[in-house]
Amino acid sequence: MTKNSVINPTHESDLSISNTPKTRQIRVWDILVRVTHWTVAAGITANLFFTEEGSEWHQYVGYTVVGLVVVRLLWGLVGTRYARFSDFLPTPSRIKRHLSDLGARRIDEQHLGHNPLAAIMMLALWAVIIGLGISGYLLEANVFGDKNLLEEIHETLANSLYLLVPLHIVSAIVMSYWERQNLVKSMITGNKTVTIRRPR
Repeated sequence: MTKNSVINPTHESDLSISNTPKTRQIRVWDILVRVTHWTVAAGITANLFFTEEGSEWHQYVGYTVVGLVVVRLLWGLVGTRYARFSDFLPTPSRIKRHLSDLGARRIDEQHLGHNPLAAIMMLALWAVIIGLGISGYLLEANVFGDKNLLEEIHETLANSLYLLVPLHIVSAIVMSYWERQNLVKSMITGNKTVTIRRPR
């Protein structure tokens, strides 16, 4: 073995370490986003499976959920960076960029918070919840003539949650795998793991 062919173990180890991708934690979800998310999820679960339709508990839980959604909507105007609508509104250009990144299996770092597809799901869920609150209130207040129509609207909106909620959960699991990011855990801790990219 010649002198030039001798490998320096220390140098090889340093090179291996330098090529190892480094990650760091970034706080994405503030406490209000996390509390409203899980409390709304608990309220929806309670009213779909545990409370009796039309009962006082059903109404209390329903109005509480609507109130939390309203708070979250207001927070979307004045809240922290990733909570704001300006960060995640699903515009055509954002959707196109996100789909392109998904196709190449790249992490969409432009949308570290809610990506455009998740934003569409969120807006749909919020719209349904507010619709349930309005139709439920009108039913109890008897201020609208056609009670049967209101009951049908309320029931249709409630039934749509049986589709939207599982779709939301499955999407979170699939995207966790696809992006190699535990999205459920991040909504608990508030943090996401990102890779630090070195300049080329």
